[in-house]
Amino acid sequence: MQALNEDIFLFFEPHPGALELYEAFTEKLTQTVPEHSVRVQKTQITFSNRHVFACVSYARVKKKKDLPPVYFVLTLGLPAPLDTPRAAVQTEPYPGRWTHHFVVSSPAELDGELMGWVRQAYDFAAQK
Repeated sequence: MQALNEDIFLFFEPHPGALELYEAFTEKLTQTVPEHSVRVQKTQITFSNRHVFACVSYARVKKKKDLPPVYFVLTLGLPAPLDTPRAAVQTEPYPGRWTHHFVVSSPAELDGELMGWVRQAYDFAAQK
């Protein structure tokens, strides 16, 4: 499991309830893709292998009234759109790369399906 550092605590300071959810995500992430690096930035936490494959942020993907009280947005880069209502937003920023944003609000949402997509994003980033 990834060690929590001061930068991560500062990132979640405005959203303290989401830190526990983030810890659950990073535990599952390490089980799914053990080889990755983490970079904490002001607006997102970036996960990379050779390239970025996932980000945790508070990107505005829904109206505020439609968001749960505790959440974070998980962004994945995949080679094709997903046929799922779980993605809040899907865009194709350039041909052959689809960006998917998921609102994650409980550990139960960090299920095999979502972590399978994380693995796909990891493999896609490694192939670039």
